[in-house]
Formats: sequence, structure tokens, C-alpha cells
Amino acid sequence: MRHARLVPFALLGLVPAAAADGFALRDLTAAAAEARTALGRGFQAKAERERLRLICTGCEGDPIVDLQLGRQSDGTEGRVRSGQTTFDKLEALCRARNPTCRLSGLSVAPAVGWLTSYSLGGTAGATATVIRDGDLLTVRVLAATEAVATAHARRLVETLVPRIVGP
Repeated sequence: MRHARLVPFALLGLVPAAAADGFALRDLTAAAAEARTALGRGFQAKAERERLRLICTGCEGDPIVDLQLGRQSDGTEGRVRSGQTTFDKLEALCRARNPTCRLSGLSVAPAVGWLTSYSLGGTAGATATVIRDGDLLTVRVLAATEAVATAHARRLVETLVPRIVGP
């Protein structure tokens, strides 16, 4: 009924064209099996609608993986898209918190995204951040080494993000 009231305005061009609706997949339980397959044998998963946790105590580096869906509506996406906030600026912000932080862009169009990797005391982490129309996917991996954490984060970005982001 609500949409019926908008039709006359849409016909007059007074209602702007709808922006993309964010992510195509908004339920991470639907991606749990694919995530386990992408990461390899030994991973156990606990899936919820907006959160997916995976752990493998017998895998190299003892990785712990956490995927979360959320919202990022503070304008970061627009500033990154426009070039106002560059990956160099994002890396500088990350290094201000942790001098070991390194950041690289991710090819996740039509979303925007980047991957950070960093040391955390005796462990290491990697975090992929993907934003589309305010929808946010965060992929965090903690492991014994930065190489293991980064490899797992990249594997999930390559396999799951296209399905989550959509066309």
C-alpha cells in the first residue's frame, strides 16, 4: 500500500531512482558451508544471521575467523569512492593505532573494500572491510602468523564476497 502512494510521484520524476539495496546476501547462515569449504578441512562453524565464526584448532596457525554483517553509514564509503579518503589515508589511520598495520585495496566492485594486516603481540590479524550502500561486511582473522591470517582473509574475500555483495 505504501508503494502505491509513491507511484504518482515516481511518474512525475519526483522520487529519485532507488539506490542499490546493499548486499545481495544478508544471512550468513547461508554462507557457512561455502566458508568451511573455502578454508579447508578441520574448520568448525557457528553461524547466525549476521555473524559467522569459524575455528580450526588443528590447522596451521590455529586460525580464528569471524565474519559480521552490519552498517557503516558515517560517509566512509562515499569518501573512499570519491577518492577523498585514499587507501594511504586509511593505512595512516591504521598505523596510528598499530605501527605494524599494512593496508591494500580489495577488488570487490560494486562495493568498496580494503584489507589490513597487523601484528598483535604474539599473534597476528587480518581484517577485510567491504561496504556497499551502507551495508558492511567485516572479515576478521586471528592466527599465529600474519601470513596465515592474511591468506584466510583473502580466501574468504575471493570466495564469499562476490556472493554476499552481489552484482
